[in-house]
Amino acid sequence: MLEREGKYKSVSFRKLVNEIPSTTHATFGLYRYPAKFIPQVISFILKNYARPKMKVFDPFAGYGTVGVVARIYDCDYELWDLNPLLEVLHAVATLKPKNIGVISLLHQIECYKEEFIPRWSNLYYWYPEDFLPFLFKVWGFYHSLEDEYIKHILVIPLLKVTRYFSYDDIQRQKLSKSPKSEQRIKSLLKSDWKTVFFQMLRKEITLVLERIHEYQKYSPKDVNSIVKGGVDTLSEDLREEKDILITSPPYLQSHEYIRQAKMDLFWLGFSEDYINRLSKLEIPYRNVPPQPIYSQTYLQWRSRIKEHRLLKIFDNYFWGVLGALTRLQKKMSSYMFLFVGRASIRGSPVPIDQIFAEHFSSLGWIHETTLMDTIVARRLFSYKINPATGIRDNRTPTENLVILKKL
Repeated sequence: MLEREGKYKSVSFRKLVNEIPSTTHATFGLYRYPAKFIPQVISFILKNYARPKMKVFDPFAGYGTVGVVARIYDCDYELWDLNPLLEVLHAVATLKPKNIGVISLLHQIECYKEEFIPRWSNLYYWYPEDFLPFLFKVWGFYHSLEDEYIKHILVIPLLKVTRYFSYDDIQRQKLSKSPKSEQRIKSLLKSDWKTVFFQMLRKEITLVLERIHEYQKYSPKDVNSIVKGGVDTLSEDLREEKDILITSPPYLQSHEYIRQAKMDLFWLGFSEDYINRLSKLEIPYRNVPPQPIYSQTYLQWRSRIKEHRLLKIFDNYFWGVLGALTRLQKKMSSYMFLFVGRASIRGSPVPIDQIFAEHFSSLGWIHETTLMDTIVARRLFSYKINPATGIRDNRTPTENLVILKKL
């Protein structure tokens, strides 16, 4: 096994990259994206393995942190993700500072009369009727804007505050109601909620402007970039060769990123049909064709799983993620960096990093090392006992960076 070969080393990326003071500094933490790639990992990689003008690629880009950090190191990049929010979030995170009249902007929003109504059949399930006419006008203003810079400044604050005014429990990974979220709405309805809305919106806009200024202190460069949301990585082909692949693939049993984001996607104007099509492409909900997995550890773990449902999840994950990466690695000229956690099946952590390393070693890559970093904070819920299995919950304690060099 790779652990016995001395390939593993414990590190703290937060300490190795102390020029980034926190994972939410600057524009790295403007939006609470599930299982977000921490910027210190990407900074460590680019500082130690890249040169200016190298081409970096992330096929599971999520929030787009790889691109945000790549600009600091003067690297060109291409980002893909199934979630179309990628393009919106990345545009905000890489903005240059401008002076914005926040009070004037809020006044314009308050006075706007035209409506935008999301094409969502469950809209009235997730919002009390009292709020919706007001929210329709607020989003009508957003969609009327021709100034793209103002739209970018406004979009994340609007998404945050609009979600706060919904029945969604914002602490959960999936869109879901809870007694806590219902109580929040009851309290809002008894208050001067329009004033609360604009106070929150002003605070969030101010935060975005402050974080943009913080990001500029890193002296990000004007580089060549391609950012594509709505991309099915499991079937898409890369058109040009890249130097480095850096990615953090979806977690083994936590792939519902579209379902978590769909409330925001509706307000941004995406249709229900389109969002449903994207949801069906997430790994747990699609039939992934079998792919060869060149790993003895994979075969050993697969033989232990007796439940058909869990075996399908296990196979879909490795066939999907490793199938995509195996296809895409042919266009990589230098390194691959795969940041993965050991998610559990029935309480036992699956050595995903080891399976990945074995697979790509069989394809001719050199497994230089795996760096193990302790997870400090997570976006997902944590339970002492998993409610689905009744087994003590062993959430991933570390995330591991598998470093692979091309022969």
